[in-house]
Amino acid sequence: MKNKVVSLGIHILDVLGRPVTQIPPGQNLALLEEIRVTVAGTAAGASVDMAKLGMDVIAMGALGQDEIGHMVVSTMQRYGINTDSLVRKAGVQTSATMLPIRPNGERPALHVIGANGAFELSDVNWAAIAGAQFLHVGGTSLMEKFDGEPASHVMKFAKEKGLITTWDFIGVPKPNLAEMIAHSLPYIDYFMPNIEEAQMISGLQDRRQMQQFFFDRGAKTIIFKMGAFGSAIATQLEGQIQEMRLPAFRVPVVDTTGCGDAYCAGFITGLSKGWSVHDSARLGSACGSLVASGLGSDAGIVDFDKTVAFMNSAAILPIGDE
Repeated sequence: MKNKVVSLGIHILDVLGRPVTQIPPGQNLALLEEIRVTVAGTAAGASVDMAKLGMDVIAMGALGQDEIGHMVVSTMQRYGINTDSLVRKAGVQTSATMLPIRPNGERPALHVIGANGAFELSDVNWAAIAGAQFLHVGGTSLMEKFDGEPASHVMKFAKEKGLITTWDFIGVPKPNLAEMIAHSLPYIDYFMPNIEEAQMISGLQDRRQMQQFFFDRGAKTIIFKMGAFGSAIATQLEGQIQEMRLPAFRVPVVDTTGCGDAYCAGFITGLSKGWSVHDSARLGSACGSLVASGLGSDAGIVDFDKTVAFMNSAAILPIGDE
């Protein structure tokens, strides 16, 4: 029986083009090598990757009643994802992003929040969560009606039902990010922002100080995703921070869209197989690195066996520091 995970939060349709060195002036034309349309977002992107890795995935979030929403649903269903818990909102479009990918893989974004901002507590499928083994939440701070206290009710419910909970973030600066996260941190088993998001939330720069900031607010295990610098996993034992560093894998970087989502997907999949946190994080690193090797958040990952083979054979990057 496959492990069941609810992936709740941001669902986006991405339109990506590469390589983009400049936006043509006026109505001039620039020719690209590749344009793709993918299902993405901190919840939906992770859902696709977890489905590829063999997990039983339930998608939960909000879409508009538009063609973009139809595309998101049909694409996720092709991956075998259960879309019954995706609500379709009237009067608002499905969230979408245009991403001009630079030659070095960087990805400036032009984004419409759309239906993600309309998802609220009444849209949650509580029975689906109660029947799962994992709850992954990805979307703070683009879910205006759900962020903060409403989200904490879902996390508390999940813990009462015995689920393992994970939490990703999307880096949009807001003045109350720390308060928004603090409501849910005591119910999050694995808090998984990238390093820039952690800096944004805490207002700090030093990694150890940021870890202490989140521990002080109830975090249990903190995972900072750091791109080419790998990742840092921190726990607290008798008031002392214990940190483990893992490297990223060496790949030709095409596009970094969705690498963090893929890391979360690999990490959760590893946990679902009874792996240690260390080995689960290695699988997360492998997934994030593979996604960076192609265009779009669904690139690189084929299935679990091929991902593990890559993890066990690919060269690693120096950990360095950040």
